[in-house]
Amino acid sequence: MRGKVENPSGGGSAASSTVISSHASSDHESMDPIVRLLRILPYGLLRPPRTRLKIPSALSTLPSPMTVYALVLLTYFAVVSGFVYDVIVEPPGIGSTQDRATGAVRPVVFLPGRVNGQYIIEGLSSGFMFVLGGVGIVMMDVALDRKHARSVRVSLASFGISAIVLAYVMSMLFIRIKIPAYLR
Repeated sequence: MRGKVENPSGGGSAASSTVISSHASSDHESMDPIVRLLRILPYGLLRPPRTRLKIPSALSTLPSPMTVYALVLLTYFAVVSGFVYDVIVEPPGIGSTQDRATGAVRPVVFLPGRVNGQYIIEGLSSGFMFVLGGVGIVMMDVALDRKHARSVRVSLASFGISAIVLAYVMSMLFIRIKIPAYLR
């Protein structure tokens, strides 16, 4: 609700209060009859129960920022590794192929030629590279903080840049192994 606004002209205070009350009522009511019906119908028939719930003391304290960061990073790793795909499809952990010349069986980490399929180790290694690149970006951000010593900032920045470059190079290598004719 809005407070009372005085009219600078002095007269017509009843008209100004009418304008204020009509404006305040228009904030809560809609011209649309369907919206009116949706507001009245469930709350006119149902009443919320009176509950005396207390928040448990274990939930009243918030987790530390590093705990939240670790959980977000772990969730990110699970998502980009294809954890849901691995649970649903249940692919083998690692593949194998037979060498044509010798007949020996060789292990294969990457499922060649199929972009939408993977072995479990392939997903985990790709997910690790994505997480490594993300941690490198975070390290470069921490290196910008002026409260750390110069040597610490330089080492954080160099680790961040190295992690990003390594993650990019390895991810491109993984793609070239999986799709041999990619970007050529």
